[in-house]
Amino acid sequence: MSVLRVTTPVLEIGYESDGPANGPPVILLHGWPDDVRTYDGVAPALQSAGMRTFAPWLRGFGPTRFRHAHTVRSGEVAAIAQDVLDFADALGLDQFCVVGHDWGARAAYLLAAVAPRRVDRIAVMSLGWVPGAPTTPALEQARGFWYQWFMATRRGAEFVRGHPQAFARYQWDTWSPPGWFTDQDFERTAVSFENPAWLDVTLHYYRVRWGEAAPDPNHARLTAAADEAHSITVPTLLLHGAADRCVLPQSSRGTERYFTARYRRELLDGIGHFPTREAPETVAGLLLQFLR
Repeated sequence: MSVLRVTTPVLEIGYESDGPANGPPVILLHGWPDDVRTYDGVAPALQSAGMRTFAPWLRGFGPTRFRHAHTVRSGEVAAIAQDVLDFADALGLDQFCVVGHDWGARAAYLLAAVAPRRVDRIAVMSLGWVPGAPTTPALEQARGFWYQWFMATRRGAEFVRGHPQAFARYQWDTWSPPGWFTDQDFERTAVSFENPAWLDVTLHYYRVRWGEAAPDPNHARLTAAADEAHSITVPTLLLHGAADRCVLPQSSRGTERYFTARYRRELLDGIGHFPTREAPETVAGLLLQFLR
């Protein structure tokens, strides 16, 4: 599939799109360390069902580029969510569904919380949502987040800058039960990590999340609105791997009280942190039921 491009105030966004031109729009947001290839086993089913899919590379990934040297290479969730709104505006999409994994899931939650008029429904994978700014997790989950604490240190950041692909590969090796990917799978996606802004965006995403980096003031309003949201009012589907070794499945238990519209949480037995890659047919079937 050829790479398409659209220009927003901040980015030139590379994306892939397919399906009926007049089909309901569905924006597919990948996570970290990943890219649009994560939806290769899922998007065709949505397209065959009449949906028009749009899969952008997030800021700092693949062909997506910052337009201006002075723009902060922010990894804030609000920055990514604003990118999605700008992307939709550039394509003339007034209302759309969002499917998001990992980073993409956090952006989907934020959009649903603060821009429900734009978002028809969201399907999120591998993490739950609770109101307010992030709090220090329980010890077992904190151990799962070791890589985030690692990047928040000077030495950790230096290591990641010196060994970016090895660091990303280690997460693939350890976040799910073994055997779910090949060397070629990783190498095909790791090309996206060669983006000149990938390291800066990656490190800022995790450092700012825990208060170890300064946020970009350009996103202060959207961040504040997200932190003040008490509930999500659009229909939501959460798919969480029961064998996720990064974001533990118990972390998303009991979150239904924060959703005022239809909400469903589905645990996927034997699946780790990358459901679209590990069980694409199962995920596609659940998405079709929900998005229809």
